Amino acid sequence: MLTKVYGSAVFGVEATTITVEVNVDTGIGYHLVGLPDNAIKESNYRIAAALQNNGYRIPGKKLILNMSPADLRKEGSAYDLTLAMGILIATAQIDSKYPIAEYIIMGELSLDGSLQPIRGALPIAIKAKQEGFKAFILPKQNAKEAAIVEGIDVFGVDSIKEVIDFFSEGIALEQTLVDMEAEFYQHLVNPEFDFCDVKGQESIKRCMEIAAAGGHNIILIGPPGSGKTMLAKRLPSILPPMTLQESLETTKIHSVAGRTIEKGGIMTSRPFRSPHHTISDVALVGGGTYPQPGEISLAHNGVLFLDELPEFKRGVLEVMRQPLEDRDVTISRAKFTVTYPSSFMLVASMNPSPSGYFNDPDAPMTSSPQEMQRYLGKVSGPLLDRIDIHIEVTPVPFDKLSDERKGESSILIRERVTKARLLQAERFISSEKIHYNAQMGVKQIRKYCELDTSSLSLLKNAMERLNLSARAYDRILKVARTIADLEASETINGAHISEAIQYRSLDRDGWFG
Repeated sequence: MLTKVYGSAVFGVEATTITVEVNVDTGIGYHLVGLPDNAIKESNYRIAAALQNNGYRIPGKKLILNMSPADLRKEGSAYDLTLAMGILIATAQIDSKYPIAEYIIMGELSLDGSLQPIRGALPIAIKAKQEGFKAFILPKQNAKEAAIVEGIDVFGVDSIKEVIDFFSEGIALEQTLVDMEAEFYQHLVNPEFDFCDVKGQESIKRCMEIAAAGGHNIILIGPPGSGKTMLAKRLPSILPPMTLQESLETTKIHSVAGRTIEKGGIMTSRPFRSPHHTISDVALVGGGTYPQPGEISLAHNGVLFLDELPEFKRGVLEVMRQPLEDRDVTISRAKFTVTYPSSFMLVASMNPSPSGYFNDPDAPMTSSPQEMQRYLGKVSGPLLDRIDIHIEVTPVPFDKLSDERKGESSILIRERVTKARLLQAERFISSEKIHYNAQMGVKQIRKYCELDTSSLSLLKNAMERLNLSARAYDRILKVARTIADLEASETINGAHISEAIQYRSLDRDGWFG
């Protein structure tokens, strides 16, 4: 008897439907084909124990199980439940009351028949809906995430016994229902980290507001204890709330990486990723034998914070250059290629010298010019060129630290940022891939960043004096455009250009010689 059961495989952030064909023939043997990895090859032991502990068995007949398309590599243990149900129906141990071909069935089996969570539930549910499947049966831990997708029934189960009883006895499964919009707006609460907690640093807060308004990358340079990390952690609190589309994109990536199991449902807050400086290039940009998303993709639609930037391996930082420009990362293997989105805001911090202090006569220790040159040389010029805003952070004096008055809250700053973003969204409404100023290409810069004669002269003098690159020129125009948007100004004037030029600290004399 031949039976077909359906599962799904995830490549990148997209799913592909997998047909599991189970054929029973005369003879003895268990043959699993269709390019399964070791985790799937070992499934027969888990399936045999789970069936035996629930009153069923793998019969002593010749079983051929084919995972189609057979030329596509399958990985992971999520096919256990799919294979087990195919075996039960093909060997006539159960008589299904429902057409099993209308269901996507996924789940990892424990030896007692209980189910363990899987990865990629959201992209699988989206694909199942697109291909017209009636329902999706999966472990209960993943049900809320999959139920975000409207138009397909989602049943979360705890064990294989529930699935068997559903198909053989018609015992109803409990459908998981989620009101996506209610779930989304319910979690738009006050931020955990608020800018009102930051004492002083008004100029730095202004920088962070500009960066958030235009989606600009930013680097903070200052001695230890000046508040760089504290400021960076509060940046997501002033970014505009995620749209439903952004939430789905972000949830898909975290689902593929298996990071949505504990939270469940849709991600409503912008991600903040802060990898340690010992991270490898594969962990940062993604990859592996079976490519997984890296930190830059997990930070999609959010913030990637690199603390102590010069301490990162130079090779690790260099592989970020292309994703910073293209806002996605493509990982190629011999037989396939996957692309992960990586549209994130980069926030980096660094000390101005190995000792942490620069040109400070009261510093406990200082560094020689040679040591400073070697330290700053760990970060390449091309990478710094891709960072729009460079700003020096100075220590906060005692009188401001002891001031009991609170600063401006993140909610008020976010309102101004959101208004600026709305202007940009209207400006780029005809551009599919451009949503805010930092994403502008040369064509958009020439169109939307026109300067009058005095502003052009001011910028020319700055370019010649600071010896700025062509990329830095574009960065200054983008930042000036954002400053103008915060003031709701249609044109860029000299004051906007002057402020934007100030945010190129690492281009000044005294840093790189």
